[in-house]
Amino acid sequence: MKLRARAIEAEEAGQRLDRWFHRHYPQLSHGHLQRLLRSGQVRVDGRRVKSGHRLEAGQQVRIPPQALTEEAPPPTANASPVRERDARLLQAAVLHRDASVLVLNKPPGLAVQGGSAVHRHLDGMLEALRFEAEERPRLTHRLDKDTSGVLVLGRTPRAAAALTRAFRDGRVEKSYWAIVVGVPEPRRGRIDLALAKRPAPGGERMLVDGDGGRQAVTEYAVIDRLGHEVAWIAFRPLTGRTHQIRAHAAALGTPILGDGKYGRRQAFLKGLALSEKMHLHARTITLPHPDGGTLSVVAPPPRHFSETLGGLGFSEDSTPDPFADRYH
Repeated sequence: MKLRARAIEAEEAGQRLDRWFHRHYPQLSHGHLQRLLRSGQVRVDGRRVKSGHRLEAGQQVRIPPQALTEEAPPPTANASPVRERDARLLQAAVLHRDASVLVLNKPPGLAVQGGSAVHRHLDGMLEALRFEAEERPRLTHRLDKDTSGVLVLGRTPRAAAALTRAFRDGRVEKSYWAIVVGVPEPRRGRIDLALAKRPAPGGERMLVDGDGGRQAVTEYAVIDRLGHEVAWIAFRPLTGRTHQIRAHAAALGTPILGDGKYGRRQAFLKGLALSEKMHLHARTITLPHPDGGTLSVVAPPPRHFSETLGGLGFSEDSTPDPFADRYH
């Protein structure tokens, strides 16, 4: 397989190189990327760079074959061991396991990959999910640190590459549950608002930008509501932009409960004894299985989400998926 180059688009300018790789090649582990950078196999405009290099529009990133297939060596014998408590947490989170695929119900508050200030993350604990396989599983996509729910891993390089292609090519159907502050009108609709990463108070955010943003489309449907104060909503993203659902919910004027980054003070309800954690949960996923056929998985919400549903008088028992008729 030959080396290839990929140009940085205008809306990607300013991103760190490691975050750009994690977005476009999520199957490539953080540690393996660091090795490729140190050896010079990854370059920007022909130059060696570090993971924190800020990209500019039009720059060419050299992509080695390993980034496409993640044919990295297994962890070395001196790799940091996974704490027993973390291993139990991850193993209890497994929703589906077969020879090629693992599906987790990711706990809220657990980062998927590491960063400059993130030392505890799923990517560093994947050895606990090896089970009987020869190698540890590989990430194929990401969820935000505070988003819970369905996360898919490939248990072999072939499976990871196939799953990553499915995500990249739009052949994966996902739905999310969220509790939002306010009730959107209409109660069912489609949000078509382009998003771009822009500087904002408290750090970069994805903001609506009809001129320079990338197309972002999300369907939504209200499952239940409490007056005009709060609603339980199902979201279905039709594109895969960073923080898409969070940014679109805020643009509707109904930010996700607990999402201070996008909703600020409006994202919290005073006078109600509700958790201040973010209430966004990756509920379902349907995707082509690497070995053939289709895999569908449903993830129960985390404790704080269920407690908030109950506290608001909502019942999650036998709740239908409002987008079920759209998947086929």
